[in-house]
Amino acid sequence: MKKIILASASPRRRELLEQIGAAFEVCPAKGEEKITKTEPGEAAEELSLEKCREVFQAQEDDVTVIGADTIVVLDGKILGKPGSKDEAVRMLSALRGRTHQVFTGVTVMSREEGKVREVTFHESTQVSFYPMSDREIQDYVLDGEPMDKAGAYGIQGKGAVFIREIRGDYNNVVGLPIARLYQELKNMGIQIRE
Repeated sequence: MKKIILASASPRRRELLEQIGAAFEVCPAKGEEKITKTEPGEAAEELSLEKCREVFQAQEDDVTVIGADTIVVLDGKILGKPGSKDEAVRMLSALRGRTHQVFTGVTVMSREEGKVREVTFHESTQVSFYPMSDREIQDYVLDGEPMDKAGAYGIQGKGAVFIREIRGDYNNVVGLPIARLYQELKNMGIQIRE
């Protein structure tokens, strides 16, 4: 089994890989995130490819690198991670009582005996929020949980109380469509578990 690297600092992505018994190392990409695509699925794929490529190119041995990036889309507008508490409040105020989409792009790059293979895909999940009061939003933002998350909420944390419904892969909203990733790795002949 060759070395597998997760090119992400996200503890949630790490937990999802651990959940399926994957053997891997963590080496986060450090580059600036730049989006040039306008279609959300393509934008998420583009970000995952940037992260994956940066870490992959720094490796010399046979290796598999997994890069991922999650974006939240409301009314066609991409919501990334909030840059301030005020921005988090604005995002959550826009999301309350409405339905939005979560896109996670994933890229896998693998080198074996000098041969490089690559696959990039995305998953999309619809998420509907309950109505939220201004006070609930303020309290949630003051808690700090929204600050490192696309769309300013964590479905797997305290933000769960605001979620009315999801359509699609729950893990995709957490940050990694683990079942689809497993299937793609299997199709590439890459063993992820010891």
